[in-house]
Amino acid sequence: MAQRTSFSVGSRQSELAKIQTNIVVQKLADKFPSYTFETRFNETEGDKNQSQALFLLGGKALWTRGLEELLADKQVDMLVHSLKDVPTDLPGEFKIGAILEREACVDSLVMKAGSPYKGLEALPAGSRIGTSSVRRSAQIKKYLKNHHKELEMSFKDVRGNLNTRLKKLDATGEDDAYDALILAKAGLVRLGWSHRATEDLAPPILYHAVSQGALAVEIRTDASKEVFELCEALTHQRTQWMCLAERAMLRTLEGGCSVPVGVNTKLTQVVEGKERLMSGESKLESGVLEITGCVTSLDGEQQFVKTIEERVTSTTEAAEVGKRIGQILLESGAREVLEEIKADRAARAREAEESKTS
Repeated sequence: MAQRTSFSVGSRQSELAKIQTNIVVQKLADKFPSYTFETRFNETEGDKNQSQALFLLGGKALWTRGLEELLADKQVDMLVHSLKDVPTDLPGEFKIGAILEREACVDSLVMKAGSPYKGLEALPAGSRIGTSSVRRSAQIKKYLKNHHKELEMSFKDVRGNLNTRLKKLDATGEDDAYDALILAKAGLVRLGWSHRATEDLAPPILYHAVSQGALAVEIRTDASKEVFELCEALTHQRTQWMCLAERAMLRTLEGGCSVPVGVNTKLTQVVEGKERLMSGESKLESGVLEITGCVTSLDGEQQFVKTIEERVTSTTEAAEVGKRIGQILLESGAREVLEEIKADRAARAREAEESKTS
């Protein structure tokens, strides 16, 4: 069979998704100058419905399901995602083929244009913070309760792509609804808006989302050898090991977009072997993986933070460490918090469904 030299790469239609896809395509074109790559962009359910809460719409699969139909039908060879939006359990016919080097994984505070304030703790009491993430709002509530009880903030849902959210933030007059937003720094950087970030909210204030800042390529499990070679050329091993540990933790906690699970991971004391991979990297032999997992109740009253540090020698061992930190969190009291959140979500989903039929 002749070697394939032409490939199709798909993703969502948002400006950020297109930029991220172009990052991947440019890396591939640089590595494989004799190959051609075309792009295809489709709208997902998460793009179509930007008014309802995420937990009412079906969680992370909102951002991938429609695209996976293209992949299954072989209309595209690869899908580019923000890895934090990818469910921890994929259908058997798909797999994560590559995880690229991580951009900044912290969350950033973005003030309304013209605001005299720069930091979270400088904001006056009653300030309106826009975020659709219960992880962010729960952790900020906990931090303020512990360090600034007088700074009670109002957290307001804000949906839409990054462009839309920034327009909502900067609105004045009757449309003035927010004093600040909390956004993933990686998205701001990729869109060229890093100058809008006035403060990075790192641990212990805010533990980031699982896999935040990393791009992933999803492929069919029966993809051609050429597609697997493309994925090897894209993979950044340090990011891969850390993100697989984080995803294993989240899988153990059975969390998704609407569960307040945060994480912070480091891979240090890395030992490289002599084998060179298609990415140009030396194959990793081992590294010390430190992973901190965090589960916070929605009201910020309870928080469970646990850390494991262990030398690992493979992606499998990294994932095992992630699974173990998830189990430790469950046993420390996080299980009850997560069960309460699930029960609350189920009740609200039933109410929403009943209101449709009444």
